[in-house]
Amino acid sequence: MTDNAGVIRADDARPLARLAASAKSVTAQRRATRIMFFTLGFGTASWAPLVPYAKARLGLDNHSLGLMLLCLGFGSLLAMPVAGALANRFGCRAVLVCLSIVLACALPVLSVASSLPLMVTALFAFGAALGAYGVTVNIQAIAVERASGRPVMSGFHAHYSIGGILGAAGMVGLLGLGTPVLAAALCAGCILVIALPIAGPNLLSDKGETGGTLFAMPKGIVTLIGLLCFVTFLAEGAMLDWGAVFLSSTDGMTASTAGLGYTVFATAMSAGRLSGDAIVARLGRIKLVMGGGCCAGLGFIITTIAPTWPLALVGFAIIGAGCANVAPSLFSIVGRQTRMPESDAMSAVSTFGYGGILVGPALIGFVAAATSLHIAFLGLACALGLVAVCARYLPR
Repeated sequence: MTDNAGVIRADDARPLARLAASAKSVTAQRRATRIMFFTLGFGTASWAPLVPYAKARLGLDNHSLGLMLLCLGFGSLLAMPVAGALANRFGCRAVLVCLSIVLACALPVLSVASSLPLMVTALFAFGAALGAYGVTVNIQAIAVERASGRPVMSGFHAHYSIGGILGAAGMVGLLGLGTPVLAAALCAGCILVIALPIAGPNLLSDKGETGGTLFAMPKGIVTLIGLLCFVTFLAEGAMLDWGAVFLSSTDGMTASTAGLGYTVFATAMSAGRLSGDAIVARLGRIKLVMGGGCCAGLGFIITTIAPTWPLALVGFAIIGAGCANVAPSLFSIVGRQTRMPESDAMSAVSTFGYGGILVGPALIGFVAAATSLHIAFLGLACALGLVAVCARYLPR
């Protein structure tokens, strides 16, 4: 309020000061949330270059390595349903700080473990920390987006993608320069720890009124959100696990260059997420989910029918652009539904989504073995089309 001369009256000064302080606080919370998404992507990707070293150190064949890597997935699947209750009981800040320390400690152990029991234990703990971290940081993101009063979720997930790219590139660069594996893993762990005093003070410390459900199961509309997340992450997992196989077996690319497909996909996804918040502000999340599902489905069709690999790569880029903002939008919509508490709903939806990454590639393999990889990819196009159709029933 101002007087006729445009001067702020004394009785209104303190409310305006509180408003300015609140805006500053929300800005700091957004910055802290971006940092935590970045460190999640960085920590996750830092493990990937260590896998060949673990395989050689333990003398594993491909089958044994695949079974060992399931421990990471099982750890995540078991931790996700309880992560919401932990965040509700102790606050996002306490949970994220503890999980960051677990990740930072697990990476060096994974880099030097020479016995299978120790590797399995460390991998399970690493996977559990990643799963619980993903749920908790998205609970944090929902609250910060609500306080911001504008879309910011896609930008948060963009920082996860950027962290993943830099984490993998950084580890590959260090190892390529001859850095000992343990030293490279310690460097990655240090970055996770260094981020804590920067972001930690501005993470949310509020606790819920109740302890939350210990093992969250989806109910009502949350089940639909979870299923849509399952399909979306299934498509992303297909690009990661089957993209190079598809390009090398059907489009004539060499095995050494077929990995370019996932690079194109990941780059398009990162670019899409960086621009996603502006698109959400213009179109809304429901339309974005519908358009993203259609776009990703079209990308799979183009990839499948492409006569040459350059055109197939165009399809990979379209898939990445389409998938980019579907999952962030679905996570944001979790905060709009009223069927379940947010923390429980996020745990349930995240479990569904990660299930798509974990189980999906195997399902694609079964379909490909029974028919062909082309049919499997066309099936994904149809599933993504259903995502677009079902999005109309999401909370507005």
